[in-house]
Amino acid sequence: MISLDNLTVSYGGWTLFDDISFLINPKDRIGLVGKNGAGKTTLLRIITGEQEPTSGAVTRNGECTIGYLPQQMKVADTTTLRDETEKAFEEVLRLEAEIERLTREIAERTDYESAGYEQLLHRLNDANDHYHILGGETREADIEKTLLGLGFRREDFDRATSEFSGGWRMRIELAKLLLRRPSIFLLDEPTNHLDIESIQWLEEYLRNYNGAVLLISHDRAFLDNVTTRTVELSLGKIYDYKVPYSKYVVLRAERRAQQMAAYENQQRMIEKTEEFIEKFRYKPTKSNQVQSRIKQLERIERIEVDEEDLATLNIKFPPAPRSGQVVAEIKETGMSFGAKHVFSGADFTIAKGDKIALVGRNGEGKTTLAKILVGMLAPTEGSVRIGANVNIGYYAQNQEDLMNGELTVYDTLDRVAVGDIRTRLRDILGAFLFRGEDIDKKVKVLSGGERSRLALAALMLEPHNLLILDEPTNHMDMRSKDILKNAIMKYDGTVVVVSHDREFLDGMVQKVYEFRDGGVKEYLGGIYYFLEKRRLDSLQEVERKAAPAAAAAPKPEAGAGKLSYEQKKEQEKLLRKLRKAVETVEASLADIERRIAEYDARFAAAAEYNESDYKAYNDLKAQYDHQMHEWEKASYELEIVEEG
Repeated sequence: MISLDNLTVSYGGWTLFDDISFLINPKDRIGLVGKNGAGKTTLLRIITGEQEPTSGAVTRNGECTIGYLPQQMKVADTTTLRDETEKAFEEVLRLEAEIERLTREIAERTDYESAGYEQLLHRLNDANDHYHILGGETREADIEKTLLGLGFRREDFDRATSEFSGGWRMRIELAKLLLRRPSIFLLDEPTNHLDIESIQWLEEYLRNYNGAVLLISHDRAFLDNVTTRTVELSLGKIYDYKVPYSKYVVLRAERRAQQMAAYENQQRMIEKTEEFIEKFRYKPTKSNQVQSRIKQLERIERIEVDEEDLATLNIKFPPAPRSGQVVAEIKETGMSFGAKHVFSGADFTIAKGDKIALVGRNGEGKTTLAKILVGMLAPTEGSVRIGANVNIGYYAQNQEDLMNGELTVYDTLDRVAVGDIRTRLRDILGAFLFRGEDIDKKVKVLSGGERSRLALAALMLEPHNLLILDEPTNHMDMRSKDILKNAIMKYDGTVVVVSHDREFLDGMVQKVYEFRDGGVKEYLGGIYYFLEKRRLDSLQEVERKAAPAAAAAPKPEAGAGKLSYEQKKEQEKLLRKLRKAVETVEASLADIERRIAEYDARFAAAAEYNESDYKAYNDLKAQYDHQMHEWEKASYELEIVEEG
């Protein structure tokens, strides 16, 4: 579908990519990984055509369409949420107009045998097929399903886009991208602005998507749940693994061990050769051998190994000063901003040593409660009492943006540090991966992840016994997240963390408080326990809602349930007819599923892209969707008659 052929990208004397090639096939699920600065975002920009390689080419088949979500993008703010989202269907609206025009033209002609008439019929058929593939018939339902899945509410649909925060406006762009149904999604950190529920919804969507997916993410669980192939960028080369992220980590460790063994062998050989040259350079009897060894060294292809800092970053938060057993008491707490109600009914106690996660959709009150605990906001309902001798360390969601961009990395810590710890600033910065010349960089040139690490380093300069961390892992790579997680798990104080990263929270927190629908609910367990309970709670909720409806249904009068012989005959006849209809559709679905599976097997083994196969495959998918809709209707009718 997309072929990357011998791509090289050079900047002056420095090479980012060196002659890399790989193929993206239909239905591929690829995770693009590598160190920060390895060129992951650059590669996406080259595939989209936004950036040109120094040499090499990207080849796309004619019908391939790309949906690209960059980390930062301009978002529109001149219309409502619904109207903005509908812009995703520009192609559908164009097809609608074309279908209407062609239908009208065909109706007006009488030259049924002519080539022109046949050509019109073909064009109409192609337009109808394309319209169906792009979801033209179900676009209203698709818009609603996508917006709700990404965390919007129905009451948001007619709100102006300018009223939404930056994170929500990024979700609008993601919704438009999903609704366009491109051949391939290129997603650069798509989970940065999503909560746990929306991430899970997006995982399910991408797993079942009919096209290909190439994504960059530092969310390990997201990568494992979506991708089946991992492409690593390292030292300008690519390494292609046909496995998801966690399995790639194991295989990469094995490959690296082999690389290191080969590198060390080569280094020993080079060292011995250089010793021989140096020893016999000026002996005439050995000149031929010396020249031979010199040429041998010149010809050798040097093995490179990606530098990997394997030092265990034993960063530790300073020991927590003693506090009272009750760190914070939240009593029937709620918050409103004018007419906007955020949450109410928060009622729990944070005890010494607790490690707690605050989760829920964006805008439900997690950050608001964090700010109330810190004292930046006062609740409009209830009270929050901080315990005796509690010293709070706070990491805000936009902490990295609050730093002075003109200061250097070192000066940022130097201005905060007091006492003996000032002698250890370089060690602390080294623990947060700031080494050598890094400490003299200005804050304004640092990446988002580097600024996050610097803000956390500043947090460690004085001892606290309550840490409140609001989305500390945004923009962090996996290694930095692991370092922070280990430090929090070893910390002997109390921690309240707002996060949507399941892997980061797993094993670290023992209590979860969910902010949902204006309330706060407690779950006594880890993050995966919460997710499982949340799923069960939702099902119980459906059952609870169904129960009153059943109880309220009018009871039949005595004798009303008895049917006459004729009525029974008619009902049995109708049941037979409906059962036959269900069986017919089920047989059709089974046949289509078998044919789709045959294409899947063919695509998996294919060495090249076949356009006619892919079109037939898409047609089968469309037939399947239609038949599934027919099956649902037939099954529902049968169920109603059987229950009657």
